[in-house]
This record gives sequence, C-alpha cells and structure tokens, in this order.
Amino acid sequence: MSGFSPELIDYLEGKISFEEFERRREERKSREKDGENASAEENAEDVEAPSSSRKASGKSQSQDETDGETSDGVSKSVHRVFASMLGENEEEEEDEEEEEEEEEEEETTEQPTAGDVFVLEMVLNRETKKMMKEKRPRSKLPRALRGLMGEANIRFARGEREEAILMCMEIIRQAPLAHEPFSTLAMIYEDQGDMEKSLQFELIAAHLNPSDTEEWVRLAEMSLEQDNIKQAVFCYTKALKYDPTNVRYLWERSSLYEQLGEHKMAMDGYRRILNLLSPSDGERFMQLARDMAKSYYEANDVTSAIEIIEEAFTKHQSLVSMEDVNIAAELYISSKQYDKALAVITDFAGIVLEKKVSEKSPTKEKKDTEAVVETQESQEAVTDDQSHPVAESSAAAVEKVSCCIPEGVPIDITVKLMVCLVHLNILEPLNPLLTTLVEQNPEEMGDLYLDVAEAFLDVGEYNSALPLLSSLVCSERYNLAVVWLRHAECLKALGHMERAAESYAKVVDLAPLHLDARISLSTLQQQLGRPEKALEALEPMYDPDTLAQDANAAQQELKLLLHRSTLLYSQGKMYGYIDTLLTMLAMLLKVAMSRAQVCLISSSKSGERHLYLIKVSRDKISDNDDQETANCDAKAIFAVLTSVLTKDDWWNLLLKAIYSLCDLSRYKEAELLVDSSLEYYSFYDDRQKRKELEYFGLSAAILDKNFRKAYNYIRIMVMENVNKPQLWNIFNQVTMQSQDVRHHRFCLRLMLKNPDNHALCVLNGHNAFVSGSFKHALGQYVQAFRANPDEPLYSLCIGLTFIHMASQKYVLKRHALLVQGFSFLHRYLDLRGPCQESFYNLGRGLHQLGLLHLAIHYYQKVFELPPLTLEGIETDQTDLRRDTAFNLSLIYQSSGNTRMAQKMLYTYTVV
Repeated sequence: MSGFSPELIDYLEGKISFEEFERRREERKSREKDGENASAEENAEDVEAPSSSRKASGKSQSQDETDGETSDGVSKSVHRVFASMLGENEEEEEDEEEEEEEEEEEETTEQPTAGDVFVLEMVLNRETKKMMKEKRPRSKLPRALRGLMGEANIRFARGEREEAILMCMEIIRQAPLAHEPFSTLAMIYEDQGDMEKSLQFELIAAHLNPSDTEEWVRLAEMSLEQDNIKQAVFCYTKALKYDPTNVRYLWERSSLYEQLGEHKMAMDGYRRILNLLSPSDGERFMQLARDMAKSYYEANDVTSAIEIIEEAFTKHQSLVSMEDVNIAAELYISSKQYDKALAVITDFAGIVLEKKVSEKSPTKEKKDTEAVVETQESQEAVTDDQSHPVAESSAAAVEKVSCCIPEGVPIDITVKLMVCLVHLNILEPLNPLLTTLVEQNPEEMGDLYLDVAEAFLDVGEYNSALPLLSSLVCSERYNLAVVWLRHAECLKALGHMERAAESYAKVVDLAPLHLDARISLSTLQQQLGRPEKALEALEPMYDPDTLAQDANAAQQELKLLLHRSTLLYSQGKMYGYIDTLLTMLAMLLKVAMSRAQVCLISSSKSGERHLYLIKVSRDKISDNDDQETANCDAKAIFAVLTSVLTKDDWWNLLLKAIYSLCDLSRYKEAELLVDSSLEYYSFYDDRQKRKELEYFGLSAAILDKNFRKAYNYIRIMVMENVNKPQLWNIFNQVTMQSQDVRHHRFCLRLMLKNPDNHALCVLNGHNAFVSGSFKHALGQYVQAFRANPDEPLYSLCIGLTFIHMASQKYVLKRHALLVQGFSFLHRYLDLRGPCQESFYNLGRGLHQLGLLHLAIHYYQKVFELPPLTLEGIETDQTDLRRDTAFNLSLIYQSSGNTRMAQKMLYTYTVV
C-alpha cells in the first residue's frame, strides 16, 4: 500500500476506529494546509524574477512533475495525492482531461498568443459554471482509470474476486480520492461474508462521497448489526449534516444516545424533533413531549420537564388528555408549585371550585357563588373581590369553598387536587373528597392514601393523616417501612409515645439499616425509661469488612456510633463508651494504626466482651497489595468521615478516648492510641496537636511504668526546651526509674551545645558520680557551685563526692579529702538549716566513714524534729525517721546491742 497514509493503514488493519481515523485525517489536513500557505508565501517572493528564465524554469518544472516517477512507477503528482490521503483540496480537483489538454498546449507552444489565452479562459468559465450547476458531485475518478474500474466490476460479477480486488487497489493507488473502488471492495468483502471489512470500505467510500445521506443511514444500520452504537451515532450525525430536518434520523440518533447513557444529547435531539414537527402533528408532539417529561423527571431534572409539558399545553391545548394533566400536576407538586398544579387541574380536568359567601341576617342568609378562575385567588380562599363588592363590605360574611368533580375524572387527579388544597390551606372541600378516597381499597390505592397523608403531615394536620396511615399499616401490600415510619412520626407528633415506639420498632425490623428510625426509637425508649432498649436500638448495623469498603456504610455507622456514645456516657457505662470511641477512631486511623502496628480486638478480659488495643508484630500486617487497596478505600472513607465530623471534632473525640482510657487505668492502650494518632498525618502536621499528643504519650508511658518509651518522649522535649526545669525534673525521674545508662552520652553531648545549663551540669555530675568517676563529678558540681554558691544541693553533692573519694582503698591525702568533705557538709547544714534532711545526710556521711558515735549523735537529732510539710506531698513521704531508725539498728546490731536494734525497728518501722 505504497503512498497510503498511516491513519488509513491503521484503520484498515483495525487498530483505530473510524472516528479516530477522521480526527487524525483532519489534523493532518490542517498541518498540510499551513505548510502550503508557507510555501505559497515563499513562491510569491520569486515573482519578480526575469520572465525568460521564469518561462523556461516553469516549463521544465511542469515536465518534471508530469514525467517524473517514483521507484514504484507512480507519478509524483499521484504520489503527493497518496501522501495527503483522502485530502479534499479544492484547488487540486480539476478534471484529468483538462490537465492533459493543458499539458498538450504547453508542449506545442511555449508562448501562447493572446487569442489562445482568451479561448482557454472562456472554456474554463463554461466548465466552471457547468460544475456549479450540477447537483450530483462530480466523480474524482480520472477518465483513464474508468475503464479499469469497469473491468473490476465485470471481474467481480464473474466471480473473479481476487483480480477485482487487485484492480481496485491499483485504482486506489493512483486515484485515492475516488469513492468507486472503495464501494466495489465493500461489495466484494460483503459477498465473501467479511462484514467488518466491508463496513470499513463502505465508511471510506461514504467519507469520499459525504452528501449521500442514504448511504450514511445504511452504514449506521450496519454498525448497529455489529453492536457498534458509537459508530452508528457518528453515521447518523453525518447524515443529519446534509439533511438536518429529517425527523427519522434525529429520532434514531437520540434513541442511540439513550442507549449510551448520554441523556443530555438524547434530550437535545428530541427537542429538535419537537421544533421540526408541524402543527398538524399534534398527537405526535404530545406523545413525544409526554415521554420527554417522564425522562427528565426520572433524571431529576424537574425544571426541564415542566418546560416541555408547558410548551405542549400551550401549542396543543385541545389535545391535552387526563394523562397529561396527571403528569403536569405531578411535576408541579414535586417542585412545590401547588398553585400552578391546581390551575392545571381546574383548567383541563373540568373540576370546578366554588365559593359560597353567606351573610347572616335576622330573616335570611344571602348566598353568592362564583367559579374560581385565578389560581392565586384560590390560595386566598378562592374569592374575587372586584366582581363581588357585597362580600367585601359584609362584616359578618361566612365563606365556604365547595368542589364539583365531574364523572370520569381519574382518582389520581382527584388525589392530586386534595394534595394541592391541603398545601394551599383550603380545607373546606376536603371532607367529601376524603370520603371518596377511603371508599377505595387501600390494597389497590395505597400510594394515593400515602400521598394525601404526607400532605397532611407536611402542613401539621396529624389528626387527619393518622387514619389514612393506620389503614395502610394494616394492609398487606403497603405494610412497608416507609409507611410505618410516617405512622410513627405522626404518633410522636400527637404525643402517643408508646405507640410511636412500637411503630419505630416495626420500621427497624423491616429496614434494619434505616439510621433515622434507629435514632428516633432510641430517643423514645430513653424518654420512656428503658435505657437497655435504647442501647439495643443503636446496635452496630454493618460488619467491619463492609465498613472498610463502603464509604456510605461508614458514614451511617459513624452517625449511629456518635449517638450511641452519648447515650452510654449519660448512663455511666464507661467500658461501652470506650468501645464506641475506639470503633470510631479505628475507622479514621485505620492506615495509621497499620503503620503503628496497632490492632483493635474484641476480648473478654473483664468478664464482658469489650474492645482493646494491642501491639502486633509486622508479620501480622497485611501485605503490600492488600495495603495499597486498603489505602485507596481509606481515602474514600476518610472523605466521608471528615464530612460528618470536622478535624476539631475528631480531635476532641481522640482526647475523650485518651482521658477515658486513663481513668480506667488502661495506660498501655492510651500509649498505643497516641502512637497511632502520631502516624495520622492530619494530626502530625499540626504542630500544636503533635506536641500535645507527645505530652499525652509521655504521661501514659510514665503511668504505665514504660520508662524506656517515656525516655524517648522526654529526650526530644528537653532538646527543644533546654531551659525548662519541669522537663528536667521529669527527665531525672524517668532516668532514675529506667535503670538505663544510655542517657549519659546524651547529657554529655547536650552539655557541649549548652555549657551554661545548670540542670545539665548537675545531671552530668550525678551520672559521673554513679559511674564512679568522682573527679569528673566533682568538676561538674564545682561548676554549678560557682554559678550559684548559695544552693544547698551543690554543697551537699561536693561534700559527698569528697567523702566517697576518701572512702576509696587507694587514695592520697585522705585526711585532706575528709576535711574538705565535712566542710562542705557543714556549709550545706548552714544553708539548709536544722531539719530532718540535713541531720540525716550528715549522719549518713559519718556512718559511711565508720565514725559511729558521731553518726548516732546526728541520727538522734532526726527524731527530735518533725517532718517537712510540702504542698502536694503527703507528710508520710517526707518523714525520715524510719530510714534513720533502720540505720541506727544496723549500728547497734554491729556493736552487739541487739535489743536496742530491735527497739528501734519496733518503734519506727513496724506497721
């Protein structure tokens, strides 16, 4: 297929559709047209060249274009046509015969005379006028190839298909703009049974001869036979381009659009049909308008449906049927335009509303009757003040409205009339109409009962709605959840709480997933003093798997759990309250909990089955594929969950869960909940919330005695806030309880960055002291002492360090160390003052050195002083008499005075 364009080859091979083929072709044509314009501008610049050379070059150029051929024997001009692939360049559409005549004239004479030019122009003008007058498009098949085309058709008629195909392909190669070979190929392949390929060639032929509308319609039908609806729509669109007023084509295309689900395009087509229908086609207009209104109504486009039906009523009032009145009234009622619905019913159904005005007098009553014409006046007690001034001037007039319904009016229209009257607060004529309605069998007319009952409920006429709803709930066909729900709402509004609760329970039985019914039932049961039944009404509706996949189910479940949690908290059931909180948070933090390796399980630890948070291993976490799927589902569910509760509401819910877990001493679960929340990006990105969560995690870890984890929290906090003494106090408590030495290096590194920090200086001294590096500890204590010499703690630490250094086995100048140690201890005693603490520390130092008689002296002074009273700490915790008595008992026991040792223990340490 040398010279064929890529899009034609792809289309014939079935790689692209016909729509894609045309799109690519149009793009290529636009590019080539831009290129031709550019080349034309370049040629225009050479117009002023010498005429003799111009003539010679033009002659040689035309000869090259005519005589030159490519390697496959095709002339260059034909090759350019192949490259353009079906291009419809009007400038190149001259007949082959005219081209040959021009070539012969150029060969015979290089410089034509003025007479020759005039004759040639006259011939061209006649040919142009003749072409413009022709109705049928001229064939683009050159005369030289028409014989070959006829031969191909003869070969096909004889059954020599292969030869006919080769001839057609040769014609296509030399004249790609002619449609005849494509049509013949389509017939050949159709004869062979290859309908798909036949359709392809037919489409190309129709594209080359686009004004043949019948051909496009036939191709559309062939496309439908192959279930290619989109291609059929394209074909009908092409046919409508040349025959835009053909109603049949519009109808077929609109029907196909409906099959494709393109409702708007289908309705636009039907609207065009309505505009094309003549006034004599009234029945057809009404039927189409009726169908369009129903279609718009099903698509929830009530406004468009009303526009269509109003247009039909305006143009063909005489053809309006009861069905049309019913449809129009339904549309107006659904859009709450009750006055217009009433006007349609009274204008086209023959129903008459009458107002009777009676003026009371001693002798008689005067009655005045008038028909209701204006629908707005019907809303205002259906009166015409201008035509009856007597009624206007009467002060004691009594107005009553009656309704006259002719025979043959369907009950559906009567019910819609009742609905309009109820909403327009015209209640006088309703009694006979209600009598007519209740005479109908509710098994057959239950939907009409429900329409009227709902109208009464909307305007607050509960006493009128209750009998109708009671009849429906007692029937077999309309014993439905929606009817029971309306019945329950009506009873609740009337104050019949017990019966309303029974109706709501019936709704829950018939529709277990109805959230509003469950919440209303729970509220009523709580008001009736039945807390257990109130909780039973708010039992979970969905299983965890459904919640993980269905966003709407998650939304409904979340709303139910919110009400359940409020109810449980009001009843003081904290374990159940925490269960609901954890369930809601697990819905939000599902992915975060997976990253934190936290799982929510159901267990019976406390005798009852409740939910608990546990830490799981990485092996039990789902694999990557499942995790990716879960993440995608979680994103959709997250969008729904955040629409129910805002970010701040979720934060408050999390705080309630943490506080409740700590109140029940479930500190480990509080830790895990904080870990999961820190993995949730919405909380982690908020710096304030992240810091607050870290403080919660630290508190929960300390309460859970998980000091290793608490160290991880406090370590980051003190790095960010080095000068906060409260954090250093917590840090010291955590490191003392953790029995770990990994904080030594941390404090040393932090000391290098903050050399003037007193807390770090003392902590490094303590760490060195505990590790036996007394000289290093002494250096840290002295640094702190120089910065604040009046602090008793620093003097105590220095004195104890000297005593420990003197207590070592191998030490030089032991006496000097002792003297310095006790000098600092006495300085500590002066700064601290006489109290249990100071005397105990001094006695303990003497005790360590073996100076027992002096240690006993200071120990005895401890018993003479009361314990310190500190705010927030019990006195029993600051009383050092027990510790002192124990040390004295050790001294007495070592000296052999066991009775004195026992006395000390019995006096101060026995509980």
